[in-house]
Amino acid sequence: MKRIVIFASGSGTNAENLIKFFHNRDNASVIQVLTNNPHAKVLDRCKKLNISALSFNKTALYNTDHVVNLLKSVKPDLIILAGFLWKFPKNIIEEFQDKIINIHPALLPKYGGKGMYGIHVHQAVVDNKENESGITIHYVNENYDEGAIIFQAKCDVLASDTAEDVAAKIHELEMKHFPEVVNSLLNG
Repeated sequence: MKRIVIFASGSGTNAENLIKFFHNRDNASVIQVLTNNPHAKVLDRCKKLNISALSFNKTALYNTDHVVNLLKSVKPDLIILAGFLWKFPKNIIEEFQDKIINIHPALLPKYGGKGMYGIHVHQAVVDNKENESGITIHYVNENYDEGAIIFQAKCDVLASDTAEDVAAKIHELEMKHFPEVVNSLLNG
C-alpha cells in the first residue's frame, strides 16, 4: 500500500478530493495532512474524514528537522502540495527526491513563481487577456513552480470571464484530473 502525505494551507478541497479518491483503494491511501495554517479549513475536513492532520510553524519547517523527521517516520511514497503556499525547504526536497509534486492553477511556465497563487493567478490571466488557462502538476524543486512538468490540462478563457469564472474552471480541472494523475504516478 502506497502512502501519501498532503501539505495544504487553506480550504483543502484538493486534499479532500484526494482523500476521498484513495479511500478504500487497495493501492494507496492518504495517511497524513500537514498545514502551515492552524486555522486552515483543511483541518476541519480532515477531522470529518478521520485523517490525521497537524499544523506546524516556520521554525519547525525551516529551522529544525521536525517536519523532515516526521516525514521520515511515516515513510511517504508521495508528498503532495495541494494549495501549500510556502516555498518547500531544501532538506525535504533532498530527502524525498522525485517524490514531491505540486498542483499549480495555471499553465506553467506562465503565471508561476512567488505570489502567483489562487485568485492572483486568475486575475493575471484575465488582465493579460489570455484565451486559455489550466492546471499544471509538476515535481517540486528548490524554485517556485519550476520543477519538471508531469501533466497539464487546459480550459478556455472567454473575454467576458472574470477571475472568479476562471477560478471555477480551474477548480473543475483540479477535481477531475489531480487524483487520476496521482494514481498513475503511484502505479507507474
